Amino acid sequence: MSKLTKWIILAAVVAGLVFLGVRQFVPRTNKELKKGGTSVSVLGFPSRNPLLLVRSVIIREKPLIDGINISGSLIPNEEVNLSFETSGKITEICFTEGTEVRKGTVLARINDAPLQAQLKKLEAQLKLNEDRLYRQQTLFEREAVSQETYQQAEASLSTLRAEIEEVNAKLAQTELKAPFDGIIGLRQVSVGAYASPNTSVATLTNTSKLKIEFSVPERYAGVLKPGADLTFTVEDDPREYKAKVYATNSIVDIDTRTFMVRAIYDNSSRRLVPGRYVSVSLVTRTYPDAISVPSEAIVTEMGIDKVFLYKSGKAIPVEVTKGLRTDAEVQIVRGLSVGDTVISSGTMQLRTGMAVELKEIN
Repeated sequence: MSKLTKWIILAAVVAGLVFLGVRQFVPRTNKELKKGGTSVSVLGFPSRNPLLLVRSVIIREKPLIDGINISGSLIPNEEVNLSFETSGKITEICFTEGTEVRKGTVLARINDAPLQAQLKKLEAQLKLNEDRLYRQQTLFEREAVSQETYQQAEASLSTLRAEIEEVNAKLAQTELKAPFDGIIGLRQVSVGAYASPNTSVATLTNTSKLKIEFSVPERYAGVLKPGADLTFTVEDDPREYKAKVYATNSIVDIDTRTFMVRAIYDNSSRRLVPGRYVSVSLVTRTYPDAISVPSEAIVTEMGIDKVFLYKSGKAIPVEVTKGLRTDAEVQIVRGLSVGDTVISSGTMQLRTGMAVELKEIN
């Protein structure tokens, strides 16, 4: 092989390596740039003013709904741990566990024999004291006894009647009655056990209505009002249930920065039971004629919010004031008008006066 041939081969290899090296460092064309509108330099770099393809939305007034999805719990409408008001040995249990009972139904009794004996004694004395007062009154009207004697007889009768009322009140405490309609739970005591006011006999629960309890972020304090409708679901149940807010807490929890809310659900079918977790969907505020933009259309620079408008093929920034924010949109309360075309994609690449072309108008 001649020297000339060797030099030709060497030159070809060097040229190939140079070409590959230059190609490696030349940036590829942005797919968003319009091919026909981009001038290319000798090395393949795009020009300073590329034509960027962007999406946009035309501003129209439309309803904007602020909703919230949050977890909550089902709790009974009423619930109480039943116990006696006084102490004594349980002599009778009058309920069947897990059944419905009516308000005022006697559920259990404790030994009342000493009180019954005391009551009989006082009732026997009552008749004697009533007869004595009658005689004293007759004598007093004839001025046969002093007024003091008559008043003493009258006071003795009043005292006796008060003692009878006291015994009857104590007798009432020996009976445990249902304070409201509900379902009686599992009993915790047996006949013969000694009960005190600290002894839990059973739990009574009213489930004809259920309360849905949940907490919302503090920004909804003062916004969410009684009467608001909501829907909720429970696990493994495809049905959607409806409830209504009836009360809100008066303060925000300073530890969690949340606001407690309760709603009521008519559970007359007894389909749901207390204690279950629920997923709550709630509309908190509705703006019927709002101006809003997609959240990705907003650019924040130096604490200033702005959007880019499409005007005569150029991107023009406009400062805006935000309002309500939802998952996908942001309300604009100042800075935009109906009919404006807002650029909704490629906002991080946009610069004032940059040439753009609309890819799609929603």
